[in-house]
Amino acid sequence: MSQSKTASPPTSSLNLADEFINRQTPLMRVRSALHRYPALSPAIVLVISIIVFGVINPRFLAPTNLSLITQQVAVIGTLGVAETLVILTAGIDLSVGAAMVLSSIVMGNAAASLGMPAVVALLLGLLAGLATGVLNGLLVTRLNLPPFIVTLGTLSIFTALTLLISNGATVQGNQLPDILTWTGLTVRVFGVDITYGVILMIVVYLIAAFALGRTSWGRHVYAVGDDKEAARLTGIRVSRVLLSVYITAGVVVALTAWIQIGRDFGSSPNAAVDANLNAITAVVIGGTSLFGGRGNVWGTLLGALIVGVFRNGLALAGLDVLYQTLAVGVLVIVAVSIDQWIRKVRK
Repeated sequence: MSQSKTASPPTSSLNLADEFINRQTPLMRVRSALHRYPALSPAIVLVISIIVFGVINPRFLAPTNLSLITQQVAVIGTLGVAETLVILTAGIDLSVGAAMVLSSIVMGNAAASLGMPAVVALLLGLLAGLATGVLNGLLVTRLNLPPFIVTLGTLSIFTALTLLISNGATVQGNQLPDILTWTGLTVRVFGVDITYGVILMIVVYLIAAFALGRTSWGRHVYAVGDDKEAARLTGIRVSRVLLSVYITAGVVVALTAWIQIGRDFGSSPNAAVDANLNAITAVVIGGTSLFGGRGNVWGTLLGALIVGVFRNGLALAGLDVLYQTLAVGVLVIVAVSIDQWIRKVRK
């Protein structure tokens, strides 16, 4: 009596089925590419924006105007590095702008009001920025509070400390030692005048890009942002990584304060009132996911440049500031929508 055998489907049928399942449309391939390279979409937007505004107004591409854009981007671009680090861990920092102003006020008042040596005043400001990062990090990691709530609270704390230290008064640049205003000096590079603050920003980006892309610390940051529990199960000390991220962000904030003093030629408690939102805007437009685990600092630089280019180009086109703000708001919504779409890519 013969035993019946279950017929197996032909190999050719299996191959056709696999081919059908794995087949990707052009739109799916685009989404996969954007998922692999988060900075690709902001780079395309930046290039198109430069071309369009250059055609609308030839003055846009003039060296003096390009120099102005880079100077305007220096503060938000550097602050965006700090925000990127936090957002990569699936957190958010609403206090970076207030922490930056606090650090600049500490620098300015230590030098002008207390008569401290320039280097000491600079170091005190850097320590103040570091302290803001330590405070945020400890509240998030030790008390397990949501980053949104923590930084919303420290935003008010840092703002109050700024007003308390400065008494609401601005320290003018001529009252400050040269080392504090050094970041506002210009140097000509390829026919374009850029400030030392812009150069410092680029150095910060190079260091941050290396740390995130070439070190185990950077891999841990991405792992924590992608899935904290999975990272913990693989042996990553999640709390330590998060604390290190907030501390690093505090140092970057302090360096941004130095750039801000040079940019404004002074230290003012009313400086950069919208810096928090602008930094987050640059990060989001730059392709870093608000859900963590995806993005890079170069995308943030592109995002900051896009905001600077749009504001400058629309101003040269004669549009009111209202429409410049409107355009930035639309960019943010589009960027978040694209991020949601990209996250649906099949891995």
